[in-house]
Amino acid sequence: MQTTFPRLLLNHAAQRPTAAAMREKEYGIWQALQWVELAKMVERLSCGLHQAGLRRGQHMIVIGANRPRLYATMLAAQSIGAIPVPLYQDAAAPECVFPINNAEVSFAFAEDQEQVDKLLEIRDQCPQLQHIYFDDPRGLRNYTEPGLESLDDLLAKGAAFAAQHTEFFGTEVNVAKPDDVAAMFFTSGTTGNPKGVVHTHDSLLNRAKAGADFDRLTSDEDVLAYLPPAWIGQNIFSYAQWLACGYTVNCPESAATVTIDLKEIGPTYYFAPPRVFEGLLTSVMIRMEDAGAIKRRMFHYFMDVARRAGPKKMDGKALSFTDGLLYALGNVLVYGPLRNNLGMSRVRVAYTAGEAIGPDLFSFYRSIGINLKQLYGSTETAVFVCLQPDHEARADTVGVPCTGVEIKVAESGEILVKSPGLLKEYFKNPTATAEVLTADGWYHTSDAGFIDGHGHLKIIDRVKDVGRIRGGINDGAMFAPKYVENKLKFFPHIKEVVAYGDGREKVCVMINIDFDAVGNWAERRNLPYAGYTDLAQKPEVYQLVKECVEKVNADLSVDALLAGSQVSRFLVLHKELDADDGELTRTNKVRRGFIAEKYDVLVDALYGGKTSQFIETQVKFEDGRTGSVSATLRIDDAKTFTQVKAAA
Repeated sequence: MQTTFPRLLLNHAAQRPTAAAMREKEYGIWQALQWVELAKMVERLSCGLHQAGLRRGQHMIVIGANRPRLYATMLAAQSIGAIPVPLYQDAAAPECVFPINNAEVSFAFAEDQEQVDKLLEIRDQCPQLQHIYFDDPRGLRNYTEPGLESLDDLLAKGAAFAAQHTEFFGTEVNVAKPDDVAAMFFTSGTTGNPKGVVHTHDSLLNRAKAGADFDRLTSDEDVLAYLPPAWIGQNIFSYAQWLACGYTVNCPESAATVTIDLKEIGPTYYFAPPRVFEGLLTSVMIRMEDAGAIKRRMFHYFMDVARRAGPKKMDGKALSFTDGLLYALGNVLVYGPLRNNLGMSRVRVAYTAGEAIGPDLFSFYRSIGINLKQLYGSTETAVFVCLQPDHEARADTVGVPCTGVEIKVAESGEILVKSPGLLKEYFKNPTATAEVLTADGWYHTSDAGFIDGHGHLKIIDRVKDVGRIRGGINDGAMFAPKYVENKLKFFPHIKEVVAYGDGREKVCVMINIDFDAVGNWAERRNLPYAGYTDLAQKPEVYQLVKECVEKVNADLSVDALLAGSQVSRFLVLHKELDADDGELTRTNKVRRGFIAEKYDVLVDALYGGKTSQFIETQVKFEDGRTGSVSATLRIDDAKTFTQVKAAA
């Protein structure tokens, strides 16, 4: 697709002017924005930004939730050759300093007072940040900061400029070329400063079109845009593919209403990281535990049928007469109402990416008739590298290479990719660019994996994370921490896991319980608790977690490759891992190395044979204050199993 984002916008506005481009929920009512209205808004914003001094090749940060005017601002910047740089709206103010200074940003879009305050807080560290435009004026009436202006004022100035220079907008849009830089995304920065990943119009739109063709997406799709716009996954699904296909993007009223909005919209095309699917399943299981005995028994009976027959049905395979009849009955009584409750009654294609998904979690959704599939990609590859075809979705692969992609496996086991969607460069970082891009165009993914006999790619873990057990009865056995973590996170009572074992004689894990799920479990057993820290250390909770760990160990014992990765010891952390405390990235990936350093006393206690360990940890609250949480953590042993040899 040799074109640009603004040209696609104008094409839709010309061909289907009154069709809904976006919907936004305000005060409980969905408001539609037509393509022709969006194009007019973008024209006025681009004229206003040009008049204010934004020029071709300059960067403009956008920070906020998914909103039509945020998307319009990105398109306006691209229309005059500037480069939008989305930042995470939940990032703390200091986290914004490096991207703003690295990209030499002088223009910013801020959604509301929270984001404005964040930018004003760091303004003395970013002296070049001269212009800040806000969308939501609530709370900002008495702000008198220089360069702070409402988007409404910018639109008014742009409208006046456009009226006097009628050819300006069209001329600027036509100047842009497909290989011009279109956007920059900062990586999550699991180690060191984040890197600015530079993408062109062509690299983003080429992959968006490849993904759309693969799943036969049309302008009739409905998508719910609820993940951070700074995440490349959200940006591709709700921005690049939106403009490539012309479907409708729906923006929820707030993060708190996403579940309700999901049910109201009933998207046909859905995308979420595993954590979201885990959360949805946890909420279902909590409700079922609170249901009456008859309803509970019916649910579990038909879920057994679904586990047996559902995946076969989704893969297009024939069912026995009995299974077919039972599944049809289950669809009326359980699966259909469950899909409706999840907001997925109309979903035709659902994808998960960003992290590996637990096989049991993956199978659950497919078993109830949701076409959940996995894809493989990254910020540097514009997401789409591998996709799973319908009827070929398996929990242990990430699909086949999509159009235009070549894959090879290095001797080290690392996956190398060649694709039209590769990054142009890391901004101002030629050393890092040279480390990942070879002279002949291959990208080093840093992921370890292989192509199976069916042509599907299997990812084991990050190359740097795949290790070996050293010493003991499993000496030399492969250790893949992410695989172990994901198996444990399938259980609704476990929210997060950090696994260690490389270079050691056994595997030990630190676990976060899911406070809502375990709290509900405790209340039904009349088990009192005074908050997360107290609940996490209850003996009954440890027994609950221990049962989960030992079930995973039993599963691992039949895996010839990873039987040595069974968990020997575990503890339940006294606090939830948090991005604000540096323990997770803004995309909720565990920073395993950072956690090992921060909680080194716990790691030593796990491997030192201790049965308890005192720890005190500093935490950051939502209002910016800091405090501390302390507890004496219990450390338990878990039963491990002898490896089960495969039958000859």
